[in-house]
Amino acid sequence: MDIRIEPIREEHIEGFHAALDSVARERLYLTMHEAPPLEETRKFHLGNIEKGVPAFVALDGDKVVGWCDATSSPRTALAHHATVGMGIIDGYRQQGIGTRLLSAVIESARAKGLHHLYLGVYRQNVLAQTLYKKLGFVETGVEPKFYQMPDGSYEDDIIMWLPLAVPDPSN
Repeated sequence: MDIRIEPIREEHIEGFHAALDSVARERLYLTMHEAPPLEETRKFHLGNIEKGVPAFVALDGDKVVGWCDATSSPRTALAHHATVGMGIIDGYRQQGIGTRLLSAVIESARAKGLHHLYLGVYRQNVLAQTLYKKLGFVETGVEPKFYQMPDGSYEDDIIMWLPLAVPDPSN
């Protein structure tokens, strides 16, 4: 399997949308149970592409099989860090794709001058936590019973952080 990692482009948006929907419908990894409407997704990503947001897709041929991005807040006081979102469709997990995607986002975020990356991950998603720790993320907290699961139970949110740069304290 020859998986390519590329910055997301306009021609990837429909494939991204399908991949997002596939992972969301599993109801185990994301906070949504289906992808937003395609036009909403298109508008979001076209804006991110224009702003240079670190965002990559994993491609098997022309098929989007995974994604990772780091989206900053438009609020000035929060613009120095970004929140990571990622997913890999079923059948492509545990093949190193997540490592490659997240590494590309980390490198891009550093080049963009971001200071920190943050993410939240379900406590039961140990494979993702292992990946994040392998790439330098550290656990900074837990939000108990943060997510409601499809069976009605609740899952903790593990909050993780990765420093990218040491800010100049004189700024």
